[in-house]
Amino acid sequence: MTKIDSKIPQGPLAEKWSNYKNHQKLVNPANKRRLDIIVVGTGLAGASAAASLGELGFNVLNFCIQDSPRRAHSIAAQGGINAAKNYQNDGDSVYRLFYDTIKGGDYRAREANVYRLAEVSNSIIDQCVAQGVPFAREYGGLLDNRSFGGAQVSRTFYARGQTGQQLLLGAYSALSRQVGKGAVKLYTRYEMLDLVKVDGRARGIIARNLVTGKTERFSAHAVVVATGGYGNTFFLSTNAMTSNGSAAVQCYRKGAYFANPCMAQIHPTCIPVHGEFQSKLTLMSESLRNDGRIWVPKNIKDAEAIRAGKLKPTNIKEEDRDYYLERRYPAFGNLVPRDVASRAAKERCDAGYGVGTTGLAVYLDFADAIQRLGKKVVEAKYGNLFQMYEKIVDDDPYVTPMMIYPAIHYTMGGLWVDYELMTSVPGLFAIGEANFSDHGANRLGASALMQGLADGYFVLPYTIQNYLADQIRVPRFSTDLPEFVEAEKEIQARINKLMNIKGQHSVDSLHKKLGHIMWDFVGMGRDAEGLKAAIQKLSDLKKEFWSSVRIPGSGNDLNVELEKALRLADFIEIGELMAHDALDREESCGGHFRLEHQTEEGEALRHDDKFAYVSCWQYQGEDKAPVMLKEELDYEFIVRQQRNYKS
Repeated sequence: MTKIDSKIPQGPLAEKWSNYKNHQKLVNPANKRRLDIIVVGTGLAGASAAASLGELGFNVLNFCIQDSPRRAHSIAAQGGINAAKNYQNDGDSVYRLFYDTIKGGDYRAREANVYRLAEVSNSIIDQCVAQGVPFAREYGGLLDNRSFGGAQVSRTFYARGQTGQQLLLGAYSALSRQVGKGAVKLYTRYEMLDLVKVDGRARGIIARNLVTGKTERFSAHAVVVATGGYGNTFFLSTNAMTSNGSAAVQCYRKGAYFANPCMAQIHPTCIPVHGEFQSKLTLMSESLRNDGRIWVPKNIKDAEAIRAGKLKPTNIKEEDRDYYLERRYPAFGNLVPRDVASRAAKERCDAGYGVGTTGLAVYLDFADAIQRLGKKVVEAKYGNLFQMYEKIVDDDPYVTPMMIYPAIHYTMGGLWVDYELMTSVPGLFAIGEANFSDHGANRLGASALMQGLADGYFVLPYTIQNYLADQIRVPRFSTDLPEFVEAEKEIQARINKLMNIKGQHSVDSLHKKLGHIMWDFVGMGRDAEGLKAAIQKLSDLKKEFWSSVRIPGSGNDLNVELEKALRLADFIEIGELMAHDALDREESCGGHFRLEHQTEEGEALRHDDKFAYVSCWQYQGEDKAPVMLKEELDYEFIVRQQRNYKS
């Protein structure tokens, strides 16, 4: 069996990253000018990486699927970014952030990667403050913090409910400086369609110009994928419509391992589905759980009356409310990790206590906070989030409790990378949500922004040099090489095949069908029977897609339906991979919950003796089952335990 080499440095946990940097290979400034790097993606991970690599002196080609990097989905992150500054003097430390992250991920992440993430977190805050990111400040002028799920300290830095937007503007300003200097060439409205390998190394990409519809070839000495996650496999998710897993699938088909695909996060604080014609869901920040209290009626008759429109939540007396998270998890209360809060909400709704017209909602109530702090204080902390909720739902959350329900949000799985963030394909790197590396089976809130900026600003700029140090004598590659010609030829054949189907079903109708299969069988609760059914249904859907999809227009011009069809073909493949992985992992951990494997109290039940590994899936060819390799997760520095948020 192929041995998975994660390249984790030797030595004490707290010294691994320093030792790595002290002994890695470097590229001197004059030689950096000889080297080209493609960075696909301009969110927090991609923009920070492109800006940093440009600042170092490399020639960077940066590809943006939107019309501006400012529209990357990172802009949607609301609540904050974690760092172990301990400004609150409440007992935080690098080790505590590391431990909370490992525990929050249900002990399915690498120790070394997570410790490095915690270690560089403080530098991220310094970097962003220097860029002018307007973090919230206390009365005395110091940066403020608030709490997020899975922690008992306040370590989350924030800019009201717009943290992602403000951080992205900081990264965008750094990127724009490099574009202005000529170190980075920015390609907006381009989408990666394939990875090109030359002599086994990643040497370029094929991309589609989304304005003209033409495919184009680009070469480089290394390729960095920073394209986010694959949550839109479920159709309805909190992701932007252009967020997709296509780049990861393209790399997977070219030999990159796909790791832990079944580990998808359900976010507990989303606005519930309210119609058949929705194309996405809206997230309400986890920061709201600092002061908002989550509850359902204690009496099932009250819940039935609310669903029938005969009773309002404000009519339910305090003693008749079940603050179920506070009841079940007294030590953490409403700030338990996302997977725990999501399953608890589903359990209450499945038991008949859900609210809203569908019964698939619970309340997030600020009445207590408004009485305790005053409306002005609550408005100062969460005002723009309340405004967003009111615009969508047409209800005033200052008066009536918000209604929330879990939804697909972030994917912990992704391209497998080693400690250097390089995939199993030499010269191909994956950063941010596109890789699997730092969260295990569940991501703690406010850690996505932390990982994206850590990878882009402080990790990749070091590790990529270790690879490029022996590439300085390699001349630039011609895009006329046979490998580029063949890759573009295959892409054009795929496009022609899709355009010639001329079926009767729209792309969106088939994507919705995929979403129903994924949510019903590969969603919050999974079992062997349902996963086997999902694999068969996904196989049938794949055949239906390739025989009945209808794509109007031309394959050689601007065509949004063709773009969606190309992505949907990849989503179906990801869905199959997720179902295979979920079926193989006969345990529950974090966001992967197998109904057959739970404690008497309904909590996730791991089986560390059998499944303490990263599942690395290897592509075998069209219509062939993938092969799974294992990277064993040997813990040296902490002891795995059953997660406990009760005491």
